[in-house]
Amino acid sequence: MRILFLGDVFGRSGRDAVAKHLPTLKQKYKPDFTILNGENAAHGFGLLPDMAKDFLSMGIDIITGGNHSFDKNEIISLMSQTDKILRPINYPKAVPGKGVGLYTSNGKTLLVINAMGRLFMEPFLDCPFMAVEDVLKRYPLGGSISAIFVDMHGEATSEKMALAKYFDGKITAVVGTHTHIPTADAHIMKGGTAYLSDAGMCGDYDSVIGLKPETALASFFKKIPKPKQKEPASGEGTVCGVFIESGPNGHAIAIEPIRVGPVLMNECRD
Repeated sequence: MRILFLGDVFGRSGRDAVAKHLPTLKQKYKPDFTILNGENAAHGFGLLPDMAKDFLSMGIDIITGGNHSFDKNEIISLMSQTDKILRPINYPKAVPGKGVGLYTSNGKTLLVINAMGRLFMEPFLDCPFMAVEDVLKRYPLGGSISAIFVDMHGEATSEKMALAKYFDGKITAVVGTHTHIPTADAHIMKGGTAYLSDAGMCGDYDSVIGLKPETALASFFKKIPKPKQKEPASGEGTVCGVFIESGPNGHAIAIEPIRVGPVLMNECRD
């Protein structure tokens, strides 16, 4: 199975960059499934229904989230109408939506889990390790499940890496999101699980993790009043993500980081 994953889409710059580069990326990698983290698509905070529908119409198959999944309450109604928008599986049970989905294409079934770390994040979350393990008991890799992809949304690289190590061989790929910085540790673990600590952001990298530098800097200087509304950077965006391919047993056989656009040095060129 061939999986294309794009990291956190931040604001209009990120949305425009995805619209610009996605067709070429899909032509190059010919993915069976394309996944995108959309929790920052709406001005950097949340996801609006129209934006989600635009992503799906572009050819995105699944949209994952994170700690900003519900910054825009309007998305809740759309979540109830489609299984293509996920939120972290280890949110409290009463939270709307779901954190896992099964998707079939050309006779291949992909299981996608959206999990969220607890270190330096919200303390009310359930344990991501136990939440993922509960799903794997019901849907083990192999047999009817061709591949399993986990978007591990978290601040701490140690927590992301620990989760991947714990499930090495039981999951096709664990890819981190949230920090908006692409990491250089893409590899396949001994058991066959592909891993990347953070896919990076789809957005303007002439910024502070997607925000205009002046509005972000205000947060670090106490004598400067914080702006009421943090403004996303508006320059040309770069698309960051990763391509993963799995073999017949569901284990990864290839992983390739993707960076296309200005500012960052490109990993692939269209």
